[in-house]
Amino acid sequence: MANMEEARITVSEFLKKTLNVKDVKVIKTAKVSDGWESEAEVYEESSFIKSLGLATRVQDRNIYAVKLNDSLEVESYERKGQLSPRE
Repeated sequence: MANMEEARITVSEFLKKTLNVKDVKVIKTAKVSDGWESEAEVYEESSFIKSLGLATRVQDRNIYAVKLNDSLEVESYERKGQLSPRE
């Protein structure tokens, strides 16, 4: 059976690869009956500014929810929300 640290590492690596970002900060991990539920903070290029075709260093701080099964396979993930931008 996997432990909390293994779940955290799995979530971090999955989001880095999937979202093509450098840093992921896992801010919550909880054992549930059928696996693990985690939340992670990710800084990504501002989707609004990017859609305008402008070059910028502004990044959006997004929170992602990730669900893992007992074998640490990702079952689902979603962006939960967006917080204040960072320059």
